[in-house]
Amino acid sequence: MALKPFVDRLGYDNVPQEINRLRCRVNYHALKFLPEIEHMADRLASRMRNRTSSSNPYMALHLRFEKGMVGLSFCDFVGTRNEKAKMAEYRKKEWPRRYKNGSHLWQLALQKRKEGRCPLEPEEVAVILRAMGYLKETQIYVASGQVYGGQNRMAPLRNMFPNLVTKEELTSKEELDHFRKHVTSLAALDFLVCLKSDVFVMTHGGNFAKLIIGARRYMGHRLKSIKPDKGLMSKSFGDPYMGWSSFVEDVVVTHQTRMGLPEETFPNYDLWENPLTPCMCKA
Repeated sequence: MALKPFVDRLGYDNVPQEINRLRCRVNYHALKFLPEIEHMADRLASRMRNRTSSSNPYMALHLRFEKGMVGLSFCDFVGTRNEKAKMAEYRKKEWPRRYKNGSHLWQLALQKRKEGRCPLEPEEVAVILRAMGYLKETQIYVASGQVYGGQNRMAPLRNMFPNLVTKEELTSKEELDHFRKHVTSLAALDFLVCLKSDVFVMTHGGNFAKLIIGARRYMGHRLKSIKPDKGLMSKSFGDPYMGWSSFVEDVVVTHQTRMGLPEETFPNYDLWENPLTPCMCKA
């Protein structure tokens, strides 16, 4: 069975509790991935845990830094003058109404970064994880499309965390060929490997990360799910006088309550990111 997309958002306003509970029942219990997707995801998770001589925990990192995401964000990122010029041309071509003549974009980019609405760069992710205490030996599974800037952009993250792999590096070409027919099948593999991880880290918003965090909460919130506070982190990154020890303290304190624990719900809260308590059926 193929499900056609019929709505562009996961949350609904003013939905009766009984309907929300039914939606949760369907989402977390009735709908299943195809067996071949489940089996391949199990193999990938097993390979992550057994990359060394003994069984190890692993982290899953959802890295949202594809060219399309960088362009659509209209944020400013580290890069050469040539890279910035090419990105400006790309934005002008893809989003001409938003681009206009480009004169207003610098101020807009600064404002968006302060508000935490810009994707984290791979280097920023690496520094945040190190500040949280994750060591160089940490096993990291990266769920991502083609990263904007390629290997040069990924170099700082790989240097700080060399045990970093993608599904392409964990499998043979033949193993993945069957799933390449549908891009959603590849995304489903990433989804399940992230869901099974000991630690999940999101770097930007989106349905993929929200669903994973919500599912982990629904399953008992025993697994850590880190949601970086990009707004506060932008202030720390932009402070030229902040030393490493102060930065570490900033990161630790800021994220004590952003590890995937249950949060108080309120009207219009995204049901799939925080299914507790709207999903809970009364005995």
